[in-house]
Amino acid sequence: MKTLNTDRRQLMKTAAMAAAGSLVTGGVSLPVVNADQAVGELPAGEGLSWNKAPCRFCGTGCHVQVGVENGRVVAIAGDKAADVNKGLLCVKGYHVGGILYGNDRLTKPLLRKDGKLVEIEWDEALDVIAQRIMKSPETFAFYGSGQWTIPEGYAAQKFMKGGLSNNHIDPNARLCMASAVTGFIATYGVDEPAGCYQDLDECDVLITWGNNPAEMHPVLFSRVTDRRSRGEKVTIIDIGTRRTRTTDAADDYLEMKPHGDVAIALGIMHLLIENDNYDKSFVEKHCNFRALEAATPTLKGEAITEDEYRKRIAKYTPELVEELSGVPAEKIRMLAGLFANRDRRITSLWCMGMNQHTMGTAVNSLVHGVHLMSGHFGRPGDAPTSLTGQPSACGTVREVGTLAHALPGGRLVAKEDHRQQCEEFWNLRAGSIQGVPGYHTVKMFEQFTKPTSEGGDITTMFVQVTNPGQTLPNLNKLFNSKQGLEDKFLIVSDVYPTASTELADLILPAAMWVEKNGVYGNSERRTQQWFKMVDPPGDARDDTWMTIAIARKLFDLGHEGMKDNDGEFIFSVKDETGKEIPIWEFEHYYDTNVDKHLFEEYRQFTTMKHKNLAPYDEYVKARGLRWPVVEQDDGSWRETRFRFSAFDDPFVSEGQEFEFYHSTSQDGRAQIWFHDYTPPPEQPDQEYPFWLCTGRVLEHWHTGTMTRRLSPLNRAMPTAYIEMNPQDAKAANIRQGETVVIETRRGKTELPVWIDGRGRPPAGSVFVPFFDETKLINDCTLDEHDPFSKQPDYKKCAARIVKKTAAG
Repeated sequence: MKTLNTDRRQLMKTAAMAAAGSLVTGGVSLPVVNADQAVGELPAGEGLSWNKAPCRFCGTGCHVQVGVENGRVVAIAGDKAADVNKGLLCVKGYHVGGILYGNDRLTKPLLRKDGKLVEIEWDEALDVIAQRIMKSPETFAFYGSGQWTIPEGYAAQKFMKGGLSNNHIDPNARLCMASAVTGFIATYGVDEPAGCYQDLDECDVLITWGNNPAEMHPVLFSRVTDRRSRGEKVTIIDIGTRRTRTTDAADDYLEMKPHGDVAIALGIMHLLIENDNYDKSFVEKHCNFRALEAATPTLKGEAITEDEYRKRIAKYTPELVEELSGVPAEKIRMLAGLFANRDRRITSLWCMGMNQHTMGTAVNSLVHGVHLMSGHFGRPGDAPTSLTGQPSACGTVREVGTLAHALPGGRLVAKEDHRQQCEEFWNLRAGSIQGVPGYHTVKMFEQFTKPTSEGGDITTMFVQVTNPGQTLPNLNKLFNSKQGLEDKFLIVSDVYPTASTELADLILPAAMWVEKNGVYGNSERRTQQWFKMVDPPGDARDDTWMTIAIARKLFDLGHEGMKDNDGEFIFSVKDETGKEIPIWEFEHYYDTNVDKHLFEEYRQFTTMKHKNLAPYDEYVKARGLRWPVVEQDDGSWRETRFRFSAFDDPFVSEGQEFEFYHSTSQDGRAQIWFHDYTPPPEQPDQEYPFWLCTGRVLEHWHTGTMTRRLSPLNRAMPTAYIEMNPQDAKAANIRQGETVVIETRRGKTELPVWIDGRGRPPAGSVFVPFFDETKLINDCTLDEHDPFSKQPDYKKCAARIVKKTAAG
């Protein structure tokens, strides 16, 4: 068995390294170091140094060793000392060092004058921004990212909500994991998974709910396939709307109609109750039943009895679920039978399929409910687990709270005591933080792209570390209509030209990844730190510095919000003698570790919701620590793998086996929710007969801003495409590779057809990845969103396919 495992790991590394053998970008070749080498065994040479960092791409949080020589990243190695990836990387991770060295890096601030972008100095750029904010602070908005580091997001949060008294700050993570947040909060009263990646090492059954971890989170998926190669029995069940590489590894594939996941979860719980084989002891001791209020639905809901729950769910028989979901009734019975068996350990994984969903909050809550009702919770291997797509969507967006309605550490702007706590921590005058949530992403861009004369009350927007010109749904409405609005001003901080910089009025060149200090938080609550290793090119600068420098300009202009109660600058940092360090001047920004100052200030916010963080220096020594991190009697710091379980969580009360100590019902219990199935807001019809689903590919990350500048990855996947079912292609006389026009009620784009490729959609359904800025599928997508999370549904809308003629 050991030989099988070794062969399989070698095969994975060989395949990845064959693609990553040299990172050729702008004529530079970056070697990839064999992942089997321990950190102490990495190649040494005169001037060559190695240091740790989390990968720049997805939310898995793999650790890499970065080789630097002569001020330049020259090699990448998987970090064997890291528990997350144990030395393995995916094909993107092996290439991560090359993202710094594209030929078209932005190196100077650019201001649009008379329709043309011209180079300016940083001082002028900061003046332009500060003057616009001073003129109308209430119409300024800040749009950030799950790629913000924790200090970057914290600085933006303090600047906006504390300094400007303005809650119009939201991240692109609103588009990818907001429904996971609302699902966790509705169920447990607090966000983020209770388990960790160890669940993948100990589960007997892995169920993927509408996601494709074989390609989107391949290092995590390899933990399960690794076990199989050692002879372990792990059952994989793939629930999806199209066949993928995850399907190829699955024991069973359940092909569902779009939105079918809601019905499937309801059907499982119906059978657990009807067959009287749910975990009565767990439910009786640790759970309540919940449903939406009739008048004004909220995430708290209203209590219902078990009898009432039984009555409501009774109609979701396997036969009705088959009708709603397309999954055969016997397969629903099979799933319910698995959950009824408490001798097996079941882990559910999901990502965008359940989150980018107009019933996203509902289906997240229902899948949690399946695990709670069946008792498959709280033991290693028994876990409902949401994965994230960005490196710090958890650490920065969800924990720092860079959402329009949130404050750091799980607080809410709507709660007076939470606002008061933040004002005290920040030493601000009472009432500085406003109690009305700001605009969520879709609303923010609606207001920005709407003429001011028609009520468009966002006039200046600052975008950092994201590319809304490619990622927003319904781009023609939410982004492209900014064109021609003379009083609207878009500021974009980025590393390369993007679809967003096309409409920007001011472009700021940013430092990236190891060109700056940073802290991320990954999908298993692991906080990860790294140091700056190389300088950014030209005048590119840190995003945290930009925020602080803008704040200082406002301070100098007399903006009262940039002063604390003592009259000092809200981002004031002092040396050991008490002298202020002018960190707003870039030449002095690295006179101290600003990240450390901000992180230590942020730590005080984390204890209210038991998301306790260790001191910054503990993360310097570690490959990340999973919160809550608690100091021990001997002065060491202990991380927590499994929350709410007494065997591992230090905050569970003595004598309790499980305790949901942030319960919305305030009784230490989790909530098992009932939600009725409702159909998607737009479905195929005679005019638009196809389902359109969008997503990602293995080789590229998000909009391809970084990965499309890596020659090996771009050669491997040079263009977006449309996956079609062979029957549909034959009926329309469409052949492999031909260009078609895909059109919805919102827009259209042209794409080559891929038949029987990696993904294989059923008849009547097509799939298009969104990484290609030359083929913007988000011109077509729907901006309808979940009522609680405000997350749009990118996974289902109605489309038509027209074969492109010679005349175009």
